[in-house]
Amino acid sequence: MRADSGRDLLLRPDRVWDALRDGPVEGESVLVRDGRIAAVGHHLTAGPRTDTMDMPGCTLMPGFIDCHVHLLDESAEKAPAAYQTLTAVPPLRTLLHHGFTTVRDLGSAHLPLNVSLRRAVEDGLIEGPRIIAAPNILSPPGGHGDKDPDLAQRYGHQIGTLAQGDHELRQAVREQARAGADWIKFTGGGGFTSAGHSPGSTSYSQAEMYTIVSTAEDLGLPCATHAMSDRAVRRAVTAGVRSVEHGYFATTTTYQVMEEAGTYLVPTQYVQTYFLDQLDNDAFWDAGTASTRRTYQNYAEQLRQGLRRPARTGVTTAFGTDAGLFPYTESWREFPTLLNNGFSTLRTLRSATSTAAALLQRPDLGVIAPDATADLIALEGNPFQDITATSRVRYVFQAGRLITPLTIGRS
Repeated sequence: MRADSGRDLLLRPDRVWDALRDGPVEGESVLVRDGRIAAVGHHLTAGPRTDTMDMPGCTLMPGFIDCHVHLLDESAEKAPAAYQTLTAVPPLRTLLHHGFTTVRDLGSAHLPLNVSLRRAVEDGLIEGPRIIAAPNILSPPGGHGDKDPDLAQRYGHQIGTLAQGDHELRQAVREQARAGADWIKFTGGGGFTSAGHSPGSTSYSQAEMYTIVSTAEDLGLPCATHAMSDRAVRRAVTAGVRSVEHGYFATTTTYQVMEEAGTYLVPTQYVQTYFLDQLDNDAFWDAGTASTRRTYQNYAEQLRQGLRRPARTGVTTAFGTDAGLFPYTESWREFPTLLNNGFSTLRTLRSATSTAAALLQRPDLGVIAPDATADLIALEGNPFQDITATSRVRYVFQAGRLITPLTIGRS
């Protein structure tokens, strides 16, 4: 649904949080014009070409930004590319209707399909959040992004964007840029679901990480790294990555190094709580996930301690969920998880708005301010008083366009 062409839209919630102030302000209104914020304040009045929408009981705030999602169904990696691409259509709609107006998709193993999804959303072919795309996950053979090493050894067919050494890595980054990358993603170390490397491992040498980051910088592209171990995180920060994904086993000292370097942490904490909570549930695991379960059992206590560590530091934290490893409808649970692990409400909510926009170098997003893009959501309740309000998204606007089916009253 879209307001009539050339008409303004005046939004009247109970309160507005602009992601700049330390809390919401009661009684403010927001005027939207041509997909952007025209004015914010008290006593805004509707003109003859203004539609109005009252939002009783709601907090109006910037749309959520998730800096770490996987839109494509990894279990469909061996299916035709067209089918795997279509697996992303329901998650995109789900995320948008749950208030996520921008997502950074950090790649799949094989084909750069998220670039096509980005264009399809932009062209209005499918409904979904704005997509910032890292097409594929660069990984060494046997690393976290090598999805089926046995298949490669037996038949010589690899599933993954695999590269090592200076020449291969430069070529791989350039191929990602040619495919339409907004970001470059590489595996700095292993993970809980890795076929070859454990979460405590490190995938690339310092020189190889320099090669990836410097090649990306030459092409004007920032880098994100999947890294859990302290060594992997430290190497990636030294190489100049813009964001570290996960970082569960990084030390306080390394977080201080990140803070000094201006490196963002995307902590993705709910996904780990999701799996830790299932460790004793035999029905949750099967033969294909038994190895993952054992890895979680081996690292469980270290992981629980690691989840609580970032909140005690000043590292700049941007919101990310790793959605795709758990149901997309539960993405909001990252908010209470961060609070439970020591983050303040303000830091948590900014991580999904203004801080996330800063990470993505999109100053037009993540705030309610004049001339900002009108990506807005209205929550039932006040998230500063009850963080579960983040699960009660009542209205979603994308560049000023109403997504949820509501009737706009005219004045």
